[in-house]
Amino acid sequence: MGILESPDLLEQEIIEVVLKEEATKALVLYNDDFNTFEHVIECLIKVCKHDPLQAEQCTHLVHFKGKCVVKNGTFKKLKPFCESLLERGLTARIED
Repeated sequence: MGILESPDLLEQEIIEVVLKEEATKALVLYNDDFNTFEHVIECLIKVCKHDPLQAEQCTHLVHFKGKCVVKNGTFKKLKPFCESLLERGLTARIED
């Protein structure tokens, strides 16, 4: 058997793929020049299930720092949240 056909190597590659998919990612919300504080707060409450205080604090961080992590989880878990924020006109990305 060649090295590429080694069961141990194949198993290790599968484990690495699974671990990468299950790794904790961050849903990051970015500042923009057109969404209002009220709209961003409303989106964080509806989409990310933030309580009003948490949504307001995240919105201020986005405004003053340029970005804020609004949710953590696996890529699979965060993807629908990210898509929903994007559909509402916000700028968001899933990052490592």
